Amino acid sequence: MTKKAVVSQLRQHEKYERLVAATKGLPPLATAVAHPCDESSLRGVLEASQAGLIAPILVGSQQKIRSLALSLRLTIEGIDIIDVPHSQAAAEKAVELVRTGKAELLMKGSLHSDELLGAVTKRETGLRTARRISHVFVMDVPNHPETLFITDAAVNIAPDLQAKRDIIQNAIDLYVGLGLGTPRVAILSAVETVNPSIPSTIDAAALCKMADRGQITGGELDGPLAFDNAISPEAARIKGIKSPVAGRAQILVVPDLEAGNMLAKNLTFLSRADAAGIVLGARVPIILTSRADNLRTRMASCAVAMLLAHNRRAKEPIRA
Repeated sequence: MTKKAVVSQLRQHEKYERLVAATKGLPPLATAVAHPCDESSLRGVLEASQAGLIAPILVGSQQKIRSLALSLRLTIEGIDIIDVPHSQAAAEKAVELVRTGKAELLMKGSLHSDELLGAVTKRETGLRTARRISHVFVMDVPNHPETLFITDAAVNIAPDLQAKRDIIQNAIDLYVGLGLGTPRVAILSAVETVNPSIPSTIDAAALCKMADRGQITGGELDGPLAFDNAISPEAARIKGIKSPVAGRAQILVVPDLEAGNMLAKNLTFLSRADAAGIVLGARVPIILTSRADNLRTRMASCAVAMLLAHNRRAKEPIRA
């Protein structure tokens, strides 16, 4: 099944279709899939493989995977399976495949996110870098003109200022790595003025100054901004906010995980948005899908990771 055929089966979401279309002509990358032992994870992997987005290596109980595929009438012939006894072993082995260069992407199966990220962040055997690991929702919101990046709504619970710096830089690098240009970054709070009683407004002001001093690069930052005047030009005009970011933000940086999670789920369930998920800051992009994700979202998550990995590969120095 071609990428075009897969996309044609989906409800029209132009922004995600553009992401999948951008992978045309790129070879699929070897992807270690940790514990794909339920229907949604295994089916999603196979559909992404058929669409040419990934070349999966399934890491999990071979008996479970084969029995599941048989019961669902899914074909897994020709796909490598590495047999391990349980989900923790699957996470560790999948990370090892990436660390040793046998895979270029890592994908979550039916294990818990904490289990996979625990293996990723192990100091000696994981995939850590100097950058803090963070999550980005790449959201296709119907009736909104641009793709919205929301960060961090899944990994960092209550990030401090330095963690927020890394969260923002990760999101900017993703946006640029997808070939979308220079992003407008809104640092969200409840209000658009600095208020000592609201700590997130202090952080927002400090982060903007960090960008002025070159500690955050590649994007235009403004904050604090409330959600309305971050995405609505009319709201920004009424509040008298003059900024290249206000009303036109493409990356929304939330104060903490609770705020981000509620924002993303509000958009998903009230505005019928789709939320592709990716974890950044490790040595490779990590495709972090949910059991509730539909085919369109899974495809977009794989496309985002694939495009970013190819972009990084193109920038690697040639070794003699």
